[in-house]
Amino acid sequence: MIAQISGLKRIAAILIAFQVILWPGAAWAEAATDWLDGPKADIRLISATTAVGELDTISLGVEVRLEDGWKTYWRSPGDAGIPPFVAWDGSSNLADTRFQWPAPVRFNYYDLETFGYQKSVVFPIQARVAKAGEGVSLRAQLDLLICDDVCIPHTFNAALDLPAGPAQPSEHANLIDRYQNQVPGDGSRAGLVFEGADVSGPAAKPLIRAAFRAQTPFQAPDLLVEGHEDAIFSKPRFEFHDQGRLVLASVAAEDVFGEGAPVDLKSDPVVFTLIDGARSIETRAVPSSDGLAAIEVDRLDLGALLSIMALALVGGLILNLMPCVLPVISIKLLSVVSHGGGNPKEVRPGFLATIAGIIVSFLALASLAVGLKSAGLAVGWGIQFQQPLFVIALVIILTLFAANMWGLFEVRLPGKVADVAVSAGNSHSLGGQFFQGAFATVLATPCTAPFLGTSIGFALSRGPLEIYAIFAALGVGMALPFILVALVPALATKLPRPGPWMNGLKKFLALALIATAVWLLSVMAVQVSVAAAFVVAALMAAVFVIFAIQARQKTGENSAGVLTAVAAAAILAFAVPTVLPAIGIGARDNAQIAATDSAWVPFDLAAIPTLVSDGKVVFVDVTADWCITCQVNKKRVLDTADIVAAFEQGEVVRMRADWTKPSNEIANYLASFGRFGIPFNVIYGPDAPQGVILPELLSDDSVYDGLASAGITNAVAAR
Repeated sequence: MIAQISGLKRIAAILIAFQVILWPGAAWAEAATDWLDGPKADIRLISATTAVGELDTISLGVEVRLEDGWKTYWRSPGDAGIPPFVAWDGSSNLADTRFQWPAPVRFNYYDLETFGYQKSVVFPIQARVAKAGEGVSLRAQLDLLICDDVCIPHTFNAALDLPAGPAQPSEHANLIDRYQNQVPGDGSRAGLVFEGADVSGPAAKPLIRAAFRAQTPFQAPDLLVEGHEDAIFSKPRFEFHDQGRLVLASVAAEDVFGEGAPVDLKSDPVVFTLIDGARSIETRAVPSSDGLAAIEVDRLDLGALLSIMALALVGGLILNLMPCVLPVISIKLLSVVSHGGGNPKEVRPGFLATIAGIIVSFLALASLAVGLKSAGLAVGWGIQFQQPLFVIALVIILTLFAANMWGLFEVRLPGKVADVAVSAGNSHSLGGQFFQGAFATVLATPCTAPFLGTSIGFALSRGPLEIYAIFAALGVGMALPFILVALVPALATKLPRPGPWMNGLKKFLALALIATAVWLLSVMAVQVSVAAAFVVAALMAAVFVIFAIQARQKTGENSAGVLTAVAAAAILAFAVPTVLPAIGIGARDNAQIAATDSAWVPFDLAAIPTLVSDGKVVFVDVTADWCITCQVNKKRVLDTADIVAAFEQGEVVRMRADWTKPSNEIANYLASFGRFGIPFNVIYGPDAPQGVILPELLSDDSVYDGLASAGITNAVAAR
């Protein structure tokens, strides 16, 4: 008997080996083939059931596993690439198959834009059997193009036999189902609705606009357009309305050969695929001239605009108390003291110049915002602090301010710009007074005062008229203390007369400027590297030493050598962010930059819906090293023992989105809530899948209330 069993085992082994030799990757009555190895990708054929049973359609999947940095393509690959293709020749009891495409991501490679997948993907396949109840033999030849800097074609032959027994779910059923849910559908499950599409503009380069509405605000949408073999479509630009729940996507079409031939978009349907994180929608429509006529978007509401301008006025006034502005306000304070016992007529012009500097600067920021929006670029409050060169420019100006107030030099440097910078501490220079106002405005942008988020968000989500009106109100609000002194100059002239005591005050206020410069260098340490920040700090210290040596000589004027040395130090400082990383000193990648408290995980927008569906509460903190208010929130609230205990007790998933460096994902996430500045904190949970938005200035109570609203029942008890 034992010999007979052993003989049967040998026969079975021979049969299995024979099948594998005839068809690589075959599996005997299993729900998946073995992994088939390729140069840069591996694949296997998987089934959601272990057998056919009485099913007339079975769910299959082609699972692709790619090496890091390599990608394969979507059905419309974009400017380059070839989509995957499967041939089923040699299969038996197979009527037909439907290959499905999970939502892809957009890749940018120089001037090329492609759509596809990286790391891993499962392509769901619906296979209809010819005769229900009978086994199916699947023979698949899969052609894949895998690309990085070069492209490598892959061809795999896979065989999978499913018997006729009971159709039980396999271990791969959930995986196939997960990717099946990522295939764009009609949007009903995701709460997305297609509202219509229109076409306008010249025939050689028409513009398509498509409107989509969502139950919850859009976060980081992308739109893929297909349908005309003779046309290529540009990257979409988005306008958000109805508090982020309505999006208008604009895409330009052009002759694929670039010869300016007319593109007819009104005759054949166009396929629109909108992807927003884990949710997506696919629809087919013919754009028409009036396709969006019934869409109601936000219109100018004079009453709403005036109320928001009032909030902006108050927010601008509060900006004067924020730590970002205090160093420059200290210079102005010195200017006020210098008028003690003086003539009121001499006070008013200087303060009017400061008022003009503030308001003109806010209008300049408004112009920049309008320009960036028109170009389809990210726009936000304080985003200039994301650029290292801008940070270095501020450090240089603060160094000159501090050296001047310390008494190290009094003579103006050559050139009109330097004249204004150095004379900023001179209360009798109108140019200096104007520069004080402008510089205070620039330093105010990384701070978010109460009411500022609402007003800025309203402005940047609207058109040019609203942007200019609200930014002007912000400027007037910030200038209100100076307007008051300009109207009543006696407020300054009643102060004690200047005397030797002012030298000590100057040096004390100079320390505030130095502290601000150190803070900016800490921001640069995150943006570029610690080494780069130290080099710039050393150069600025050298400027101080140069002026100190010149002051000890008491020549009364700066020599050409001193001015040349200072200019050289400034030029070298501007070169640091480029030179040091280029030669490999202190270069940092995003993983190093994102290294924070281990209790916080990096921002992952796509993971939030899954975490919430699993009953988790997610706290999102959008922050940046240049955002002073963000740091205050951390020290006063988020990092305190009580709040940390509440997070841990409620098993809250804490996500941190670092906006110190530019990030379109974070910018779009903020815009989906109608916000364009930070700090921004929102709590998601089973009771608040759309998110509970917290105020800009956090308090313990606001966090506890948010946690309770999101679904943590013991949040109130944790107080």
